[in-house]
Amino acid sequence: MSVSTAAIDPSVCAPLPVLGQDVTVPLVTGGEVTYAALDYAASAPALQRVWDDVAAYAPYYGSVHRGAGYLSQLSTDLFESSRRTVAEFLGCRAEDQVVFTRSTTDSLNLLAAAIPADCQVFVYETEHHASLLPWRDAQVTYLNAPRTPGQAVETLERALADRDPYGPALVCVTGASNVTGELWPVKELAAAAHAHGARIVLDAAQLAPHHPVDIAELDVDWVAFSGHKLYAPFGSGVLAGRADWLQAAEPYLAGGGASRKVARRADGGVDVDWHTTAARHEAGSPNVIGVYSIASACKALTEAGFDNLVAREQELVRRVREGLAQVPEVQVLSLFGDDAPRVGVISFVVRGWNSSHFAAALSAEYGIGVRDGLFCAHPLVRTLLGSDPQDPGECGAPEAEPGERSLNAIRVSFGAGTPDEHIERFLRAVTELVREGAQWKYRTEDGRCVPDRGTAARV
Repeated sequence: MSVSTAAIDPSVCAPLPVLGQDVTVPLVTGGEVTYAALDYAASAPALQRVWDDVAAYAPYYGSVHRGAGYLSQLSTDLFESSRRTVAEFLGCRAEDQVVFTRSTTDSLNLLAAAIPADCQVFVYETEHHASLLPWRDAQVTYLNAPRTPGQAVETLERALADRDPYGPALVCVTGASNVTGELWPVKELAAAAHAHGARIVLDAAQLAPHHPVDIAELDVDWVAFSGHKLYAPFGSGVLAGRADWLQAAEPYLAGGGASRKVARRADGGVDVDWHTTAARHEAGSPNVIGVYSIASACKALTEAGFDNLVAREQELVRRVREGLAQVPEVQVLSLFGDDAPRVGVISFVVRGWNSSHFAAALSAEYGIGVRDGLFCAHPLVRTLLGSDPQDPGECGAPEAEPGERSLNAIRVSFGAGTPDEHIERFLRAVTELVREGAQWKYRTEDGRCVPDRGTAARV
């Protein structure tokens, strides 16, 4: 998978308008500053276009699929047209299904509930917990972190060739790491999986917002992603791909919408005829607004010119990496090396700094929002930091006090809505904090590093 590095045309590559771009936040040192949202990998801000589309639809909201009234019929049409929009955005094959869920985590748990009983699952230790943990009822093989894309393919091929018994198998892999931002060789991994009779699901939570995803071109069996990573509000996700395992499985949730016909039996029980369409796994009243917001985001990215957005983001990636390289105390985390293609997700540690302390100072003194911790990818971050992958840790601040070394990292992430000024401010802040230290004193409170009000560290 390659990323375009063509020259950027500023006239077509301006940041997309997002909610919150004019929000100001207080600084512990006094005054206010426009908030720099650089935590896109956790949740990207909603596109203004998406919010406007949702606001325009909201007065016409109605329950879908079961109402005879005009608003219900309109909402049903909107819901199903959104499914077609998402299918087109993902390059789905004619026979693929698009199932709407709550998130990437929900999508992968749905698939985990639908795999055959004797299915073997192969997953790298480098995965986000959303794709590392759902396979509790399956025979799971956890693959060690590869150090090159080629090694990732070789490791998978060996594991699949050695499996015993030889039966149904599923490979789960990320498209872009939520820790390093590095792109994985998805097409090559799909070919290896299929050559050994296995299927493959792509966790595209970090890939879809930054890079076009084409199911048919990549030849993956399923794709999962979340709306809140794709510039849509919280609470909606997608599982798209092959229908057969999904049709053969019991509904993910039992209830209205998933059932086509329910009848009492003479013995007092009930017989249920379940849907074979995507509705089989969409029981209950669906999140119409969430689904519509995903479709709106897909349209917005497509109409803006995804290749142009990719090119602009790659320029931001270059600036951040070059800027951090100017600070010797900063170590950028990487599996595949400096030359590996990546999206706008970069994690690092700073020598002599507790990661939570550094992130707190970025927020309190510069108005910059980043993430610190293990990013719900504990084994991967431990491996990258050279510690035991089995060491304890949390998806938040460490217990270490400000100034003490921690076994966590700092993550900066950005995308289609990131202004140049946010990147420039971030790089300036990193340089100043490393060279001059924090202006304020900090303490640990309820597991978080926070400013100690009224105690400046330097004048």
